[in-house]
Amino acid sequence: MGQMKNFFGSRWGIISVGAFIGVLAPLLQKLGNPGNMGVCVACFERDIAGAIGLHRAGVVQYLRPEILGFVLGSLIAAYASKEFRPRAGSAPIVRFVLGAFAMIGALVFLGCPWRAMLRLSAGDWNAILGLLGLIGGIWIGTLFLKGGYNLGRSQKTYTSVGWLMPLIMLGFLVLLFMFPQVKGEAKNGILFYSTKGPGAMHAPIVISLIVSLAIGFLAQRSRFCTMGAFRDLILFRIPHLFYGVVALIAFAFLTNLILGQFHAGFANQPVAHTMHLWNFSGMVLAGLAFCLAGGCPGRQLFLAGEGDGDAAVFVLGMIVGAAFAHNFSLASSPRGVGPHGIAAVIIGLLVCSFIGLTMRQKA
Repeated sequence: MGQMKNFFGSRWGIISVGAFIGVLAPLLQKLGNPGNMGVCVACFERDIAGAIGLHRAGVVQYLRPEILGFVLGSLIAAYASKEFRPRAGSAPIVRFVLGAFAMIGALVFLGCPWRAMLRLSAGDWNAILGLLGLIGGIWIGTLFLKGGYNLGRSQKTYTSVGWLMPLIMLGFLVLLFMFPQVKGEAKNGILFYSTKGPGAMHAPIVISLIVSLAIGFLAQRSRFCTMGAFRDLILFRIPHLFYGVVALIAFAFLTNLILGQFHAGFANQPVAHTMHLWNFSGMVLAGLAFCLAGGCPGRQLFLAGEGDGDAAVFVLGMIVGAAFAHNFSLASSPRGVGPHGIAAVIIGLLVCSFIGLTMRQKA
């Protein structure tokens, strides 16, 4: 295990994990996941919010096993490497709010950082605006970090605290098998299912679960984080995590080419819109929220799997934020930004700036 730890901590380790995700995400799309959405943490958490009835947008309701697998795979890795460290207590309400606004920003763009890279690798040029916005938001976040922004220290806590998020995900997994989708039915027992739209498109459950368990395991070992890649490059000129991001995009591009899933252009891209300013601005908000919270949505799931209760609060904030986004008409669709999405992005940027300016430790 020590040699494995050393490998995943190396340059080739992070490149291998990025390549692994870059190959498997397009394969999940080929096996049934939505277009350019082999893996999207924000979109899949939104689908989970719909599946448990937090919102009633009928086209995005499915209890995605990928999210469950990310947390449980990270849990397995953390225990295997003796890195399961229960901790909590660092500004939970702030993390919840940041999670909610991160989700709102991502759903205005229609994707998390992972999906932005997958969209780019499949030829969706709208993703260029999203990625530029993500980098811009992270850059603003680094200015707050330089100014002393700090959420405070987490403290060691009870083992049961670290287990709560994995247990929630395990409970969701049990529900998924207890109440499977019935063809043509929008509800089975207590779970809601899309009968059309992106929520109705999914790879076989077992394959999705196996792939996500593997990604969760490897990402925990390597500390894979898209936000951290850009933050470290901007703040410290350290490219280590960035190698993983480049590998993800490169291998996803090659895989999409091989699978015939590369279609270049702005128009008629799957689950995307062409309102460029708000593609950019939505991801500025998301990037800023990720930076202030200390990790991209994938990284927050992996941290929650290794016992970080603060990351778990951020994840819950994202799930509730998805419900807000659809209940209050904030989320975008292929037709464009939702009726109140623009106002939500502006408010989100103001709230995140307020948090960044006021939560500073003075030298």
